[in-house]
Amino acid sequence: QVQLVESGGGLVQPGGSLRLSCAASGSISSNYAMGWYRQAPGNQRELVAAITVGGSTNYADSVKGRFTISRDNAKNTVYLQMNSLKPEDTAVYYCNARWIPPGRQYIYWGQGTQVTVSS
Repeated sequence: QVQLVESGGGLVQPGGSLRLSCAASGSISSNYAMGWYRQAPGNQRELVAAITVGGSTNYADSVKGRFTISRDNAKNTVYLQMNSLKPEDTAVYYCNARWIPPGRQYIYWGQGTQVTVSS
């Protein structure tokens, strides 16, 4: 069982920056791919960025060049550095941990943290 706790959300002006953190209660270093998703009112939850156990990353086109995902396995923590924020980045951001060995799947979500980009 893995519990995820996000932090770092808040209100920021357009063009500003925030760094989200996701602390895992259990070890995520060996098996879990990690991701950040977001959901704006009236929209479906969408993938923002993901990072594999080995450190490979992928991003939604809308955030490429502005957001950076990273992981610190020693601290069981994943980060999302968000720069040049836009009003359309406003959403609840969720951390996700995923491990799908043969015949099983382990998927966990955090409770979410609100990010609001507004002047």
